[in-house]
Amino acid sequence: MTPPVLLLDLGRRAYGEVLELQRTLARRRIAGEITDDLLLLVEHEPVVTLGRGTRAASLPLPLAELARRGMEAVEVERGGDVTWHGPGQLVGYPILDLTRHQPDLHWYLRRLEAALIAALSRLDVPAERNPGLTGVWTRGRKIASIGIHVKQWVTLHGFALNVTAALTGFDLIVPCGIQGVVMTSVARERGDRDDPAALEAETRAAVIESFGTAFEREPVIGTLEPDGTVASQRAS
Repeated sequence: MTPPVLLLDLGRRAYGEVLELQRTLARRRIAGEITDDLLLLVEHEPVVTLGRGTRAASLPLPLAELARRGMEAVEVERGGDVTWHGPGQLVGYPILDLTRHQPDLHWYLRRLEAALIAALSRLDVPAERNPGLTGVWTRGRKIASIGIHVKQWVTLHGFALNVTAALTGFDLIVPCGIQGVVMTSVARERGDRDDPAALEAETRAAVIESFGTAFEREPVIGTLEPDGTVASQRAS
């Protein structure tokens, strides 16, 4: 039987709340209290996150000015430079034990890219890697960002795929520290803006299926119980 990856659909939540949840679940995965892989799917309130590789040039506006404009900024442990999260963006946080896959960070990054490229193909959006850069592009424009952290081979953070996002939040930063990068979304590439909810649901389904294929896991709905345990709805 194919091992499961439990899907935790968190809806729309503040970034800080989900960051702490990730850290808690990763600690429990390391301790062996959680034995299955997890994939958290969420949409965030607007926020700018600063990875370990963030450079001053990537922030044209001081953090105080971002705050004045109502944009929260959070420094985090993931790799990579600065990025933006917000409504209309599908964010995925895999909590995987790479010792049960392949304990190789480059392999993991390439698998995440492969999953997103396959999902976009299902959505009729041609996508590819950009040599030397992490993430996913389409027609020269960046559509998905990836930034990870790994502790004792258990993963945190993950990917952000622009689906119906307005993308204006990226105007406040130099996304991923790439000068001149043009950000895009599934809606923009397909010219599909009449029914955002339907496109978001279609994209979510494509990402879930492609993620399961890329990591050889069966996607199964999971639930986060009030006591912090994770339950599976997989049929016995």
